[in-house]
Order: sequence, then structure tokens, then C-alpha cells
Amino acid sequence: MILRYDRLAVELPKPKNPSPNDAAAVQELLGGKYGEMSTLMNYTFQSFNFRGRNRLRPFYDLTCSIAAEEYSHIEAVSYAINLLLNGQTPRGKDPVPGPLKEMADARNSYHFLSSAQAAVPFDSMGNPWTGQYVHASGNLKLDLLHNFFLECGARANKMRVYEMVTDPCARTMIGYLLVRGGLHVVAYAKALEKLTGVEVSKLVPVPDLSNDAFPEAKKLQDQQKLHLKLYTFSPDDYGQVGQIWNGQHPEDGQPLQVLQGGLMGVPYPELDEEPQLSSPGADDYDPEMFKDIAKKMGVKL
Repeated sequence: MILRYDRLAVELPKPKNPSPNDAAAVQELLGGKYGEMSTLMNYTFQSFNFRGRNRLRPFYDLTCSIAAEEYSHIEAVSYAINLLLNGQTPRGKDPVPGPLKEMADARNSYHFLSSAQAAVPFDSMGNPWTGQYVHASGNLKLDLLHNFFLECGARANKMRVYEMVTDPCARTMIGYLLVRGGLHVVAYAKALEKLTGVEVSKLVPVPDLSNDAFPEAKKLQDQQKLHLKLYTFSPDDYGQVGQIWNGQHPEDGQPLQVLQGGLMGVPYPELDEEPQLSSPGADDYDPEMFKDIAKKMGVKL
């Protein structure tokens, strides 16, 4: 089961100007082969299918904890896309002037055809995410090795998308993912070391470029130490992950920490209504009427 909080993992600045092409590029970090949907579903299915979890509990706890965090990463990427698309087309209820006509030239028209100017489960070119990206072999060593490779591939893509977009909203989100995804790289490396004795953490960072090159990531590492803190994302469970996540960070030598529970997060940014896309519609809904009905029924809101 997943415990969800009505908050976003990272505070995203509102873009000064909408950019559908930036949003299209960021889509790769959501629905691409190395995107957050892939990391989520890889680790989720590995955790569902984990055999011998009692004997190998620390590895199971690690997979479960990281899988749960990936939900928040999907959410953060989606909100960055939504904010980059917010206000892109003229708002109104009159379809005759063609309020979406400029979007015929957008790189990813699915943002306007398949959704109401919002994130979609596709990559940057509009290809749908596919379950073929999921690797859950059942062999612990093979799955951990795959996860290490997957996180390194995701890290490379984040760097490239960062260099494609300059909006602070997108770069703040990517900086956050570089830090947290970098933690996952190290976590899987340490798991492989515990399992095999091979010093995989000597390979990191992969790619070689340090997070210090990205101001948004460096800020999170310097001020919040988010590259050191592995959260269980559960109030009581998965505590044995500390048998893997301990010692010092291989890049800066600082002590690693396990924190029970999840990140506090921040309030969600408000997404304005887009009437030209009939989103959200439901114009007849009157919240005051429902409050009055609830009061009469004795329901506390």
C-alpha cells in the first residue's frame, strides 16, 4: 500500500513565460526509457515479485523505499510540465477564433490533443511509455545491476534536458532529480557491494560530471544534504535499509543517513482553469450548495 501526502516534493518557481517546447523536452524525464515512470515501475514490480524477502530483507527494503519515492518524482516532473504549459493558449469559451491554432506547430501536440495542456505518459517525441521498459528478472544481483545502470542512464538524460531548457522551473525540478537520483545511484552501488564485494561506488558519479556543476542541485546538497538522506517513505517499515545505506558518501565523504518516513514537501502550485480546453469544465458545480447540503445532513467538511 502507498501512503500519499497532498504536497509536492520540491518547490517549483512559476515560469515567467509558458514554453511548450521546453515542456516537450521535459517529457523525456517522465515517459522516456530512462524516465521516472520507468524507474517507478521497475522497482515497484521488483518489490512485488521479490522472493526470499525475509532472508534478504535489507535489499527488499531498499527497493521498496526507492520505489515509493519515485511516485513523488513522477509528480514533480508532471507539475513542471504543467507549469511550463500553463497559460500557453488564450483562455475563453469561444472556439471560433481558434484558440489552439498556434499549437499546430508545437513539438508535442499531445499536450493539447490528449490532455488539457498538461503532462502525458509519453516521451519527448510523443511515444507512449511502455511496460517493455520494465526489468524484473527475479535474480537479485541482475536486478540491482540493472537498477544501477537505469539510474545512471536517467542521470545522463537529466543532464541533457537541463542543457536544453533554461527556465528556472524546469531547472529547479531537474536539479532536485539529479540529487535524489544520484542518491539512488549510490544506494544501488552500495547494495551491489554488500551482495558481491565489488566496489561499485568507485564508478560514481556516472556520467563523470559532478552535481556541483548544476547550481540548483548544489544548493540542495549544500543546504539540505539531500544527497545523504535515504527516506523509507513509510512510518514504520523498511528500517533494515540501514544495513545497506550507511558509512560515507563516496563523493564527498559525508555520513549517510536513514530517515523513517518521507519528505515533508511543499503545497502544490495552483493550476489555472483552461476553459478553451474544457478543463476542468463542471461549470454548474457550486461548492456553496454542497456545503449547505452537507450542513443539513450533519456532515462536517
